[in-house]
Amino acid sequence: MSLAKNILLFGATGTIGSFILDAILIERSQFGRVAIFTSPHTAETKASQLNKLKEQGIEVIVGNVEDENIVKAAYEGIDTVISALGRNALAQQIPLIKLAAASPTVKWFLPSEYGTDIKYGPASANEKPHQLKLKVRAYLEDGISRDDLAYSYVVTGPFAEMYLNLVPGMEEAGGWDVKGRRAVLLGEKGKGEVSLTTMKDVGTLVLNTLLHATAETRNAALCVNSFTTSPDQIQAEFERQLGGQPWDVSRTSLAKLREAETAAWDAGNPAATVLTLRRIWGEGGTLYSERANGLIGEPKVMGLEDVVANEIQRASKL
Repeated sequence: MSLAKNILLFGATGTIGSFILDAILIERSQFGRVAIFTSPHTAETKASQLNKLKEQGIEVIVGNVEDENIVKAAYEGIDTVISALGRNALAQQIPLIKLAAASPTVKWFLPSEYGTDIKYGPASANEKPHQLKLKVRAYLEDGISRDDLAYSYVVTGPFAEMYLNLVPGMEEAGGWDVKGRRAVLLGEKGKGEVSLTTMKDVGTLVLNTLLHATAETRNAALCVNSFTTSPDQIQAEFERQLGGQPWDVSRTSLAKLREAETAAWDAGNPAATVLTLRRIWGEGGTLYSERANGLIGEPKVMGLEDVVANEIQRASKL
């Protein structure tokens, strides 16, 4: 039985929250209560999905995440809270943490940290996309007592599926268009290693964090991933699996990426965040000195071959 017995998940129907919930459902017998907190809008627009979850023994709590009384009621009997709120809702975690620390039952909080390591190095404190997560961490670490609430940050680095995606109009950010056989590689040839995590593996890694709680994993940042690779290795794997079919391959230097990033921020372009993150990754900001997978039981994760095969399969259906 997991030390996390009664779980409440925020953002369970979102991009990454759905993978976390799927992983928990696979090991449903390891837990007591499993509940999700969802908005009235989601309850209305995703009624069929929520009904299926209820059939699987998931409690569905509907309410406004900003309603203190509803959140307090949702916390009753819960010992572990997992947040999978999106980037635009990260600040809402601070009042959730405050209420969790005041709850007589909640003892562990996993904030929405899935992504880039926001304390990778001294420069990280000044990166614009990191600011809200840094505020959440500061509150968790300094704003409440450790006797009231423990935390764990599951830091996964970039999602592999999104890293591989070549976005039309944002080609300078790099990526692969499998159907069009076009690739834009970031950085110099043979360099630019990056650690990636598939979205399915994010769920697995969060699950294992729950199942393998120790003194080392509590009140700690767990830098985990699926695998480490480079743009050239990814390109080589696509060519290997597709039989060497010709590709249109170009490169974006880090200098050019920085120029595009600066211009995007100056213009108030929402794409600026993506460009900054891609630049951080290209500079090595996902290459952890020590991979924490072993601390949570070394779960089985996907490899580059699997991810490329999935991308090829997805492209074939377009």
